[in-house]
Amino acid sequence: MAGTEQIERFGYTQELRRSLTFTDLLVYGLIFMVPIAPFGIFGGVFQGSGGMVALAYAIGMVAMVFTALSYAQMVKAFPMAGSVYSYAGRGIAAPVGFLAGWVILLDYVLVPGLLYLIASVAMNSVVTQIPVWAWLVAFVVLNTVVNLLGIELTALVNKFMLLGELVVLAIFLVIGVVALAQGKGRGFSWEPVYNSGTFSWSLIFGAVSIAVLSFLGFDGISMLAEEHKGEARQIGRSMVAALLLAGVLFIVQTWIAALLVPDPDKLIADGDPGGTAFYDASRVGGGAWLATLTAVATAVAWGFANSLVAQVATSRLLYAMARDRQLPKFLARISPRHKVPTNATFVVAAVSLGLGLYMWSRDDGITLLSTLVNFGAMTAFLALHVSVFWHYVVRGGSRDWLRHLIFPLAGFLILLYVVINAKVAAQMLGFTWLGIGVVILVILYATGRRPQLSGQTATAETPTEKAQAND
Repeated sequence: MAGTEQIERFGYTQELRRSLTFTDLLVYGLIFMVPIAPFGIFGGVFQGSGGMVALAYAIGMVAMVFTALSYAQMVKAFPMAGSVYSYAGRGIAAPVGFLAGWVILLDYVLVPGLLYLIASVAMNSVVTQIPVWAWLVAFVVLNTVVNLLGIELTALVNKFMLLGELVVLAIFLVIGVVALAQGKGRGFSWEPVYNSGTFSWSLIFGAVSIAVLSFLGFDGISMLAEEHKGEARQIGRSMVAALLLAGVLFIVQTWIAALLVPDPDKLIADGDPGGTAFYDASRVGGGAWLATLTAVATAVAWGFANSLVAQVATSRLLYAMARDRQLPKFLARISPRHKVPTNATFVVAAVSLGLGLYMWSRDDGITLLSTLVNFGAMTAFLALHVSVFWHYVVRGGSRDWLRHLIFPLAGFLILLYVVINAKVAAQMLGFTWLGIGVVILVILYATGRRPQLSGQTATAETPTEKAQAND
């Protein structure tokens, strides 16, 4: 069934331009996750894991693989923009979808601001003459212009940015391995994977709640379901492929960096308030030039490449909720020429700029934003796993226990443990946000605007599609 026919079967009109291939989706996911993402938050994960940073990333990858498999199942049933909002709303019930969309907004709306802030701080450390606020404005304006010019330009820019990030990563890995072989750092050790002296499950999962920030973005691929021109199953496959590729890169680079940290005990005790731990490790391995290269690469990757695709995903989420009248209608406006949600893109830019400037004024701005983003994503992913079970097993009578029960249950339990072990501040603010969503939902019901999804009575899958879901 063609993509346009799929979306129209659920009561929507094809408004976005279908031009993306499987490769475009894979590149998009990798860029969103950022192959060098650990550069910017390495110190926090190292401290949180007691030095077992590679283990934290390995567990995070496993948890996200289960989540990607659940996404793959739901995107085949509901091949449309909106991600967890659409899947929970159609797989369980519209009110559940609203709350899932509201919770994941905590991730999607905040993440561009976080990316801009980290990048601006990194660039200011290299070019001190330009203040952080000026870098913030420059990154926001540049990305907004690129996104408004159409998804094809964004996809092209993504490919060039991905190539650049992989080159920088390759340079670090080669120089790091050579440095360890020459006796720099601590030499080869299994401690970044397992340290019997500091290991505990609560410690590791607390670090995982930070490390998963690097993985967030693979799910953004699902936001492009209405701009992908291939079969729906390719969306799920691209998510799993991007996640596995990024996970391997994360584990390898953090393992090497952990062995090059100049003072591990001090980093564990005092943390990394300046966010320079990875650059300090790079300096041990290759000198000041490598430290500068990794810092600049982080700034460009987070502030331009990653935030570019984050703005795309966030604007699509706002668009999906607005066309269902669960957010203001003006957010659903599509540019007739470029086929992108113009107003939603402008709103994301404005919120990102304001949020970035505010958090810059706080000493704990980056840490606070990171934990909030992660909490919102993890909570929404819990709803995703439930929607797989509810849609396929409870409603559809599926007996594919592996993909529709065991995988979702495993992903649910791992993420639940991560949420439980998240920082208390993140839990309090996250549940406060969820509470606000519940209040809004009550108001919608009281005013006769209960959440309803277009074509809600449409059958989610034809017999043919059900057969494909079991392939």
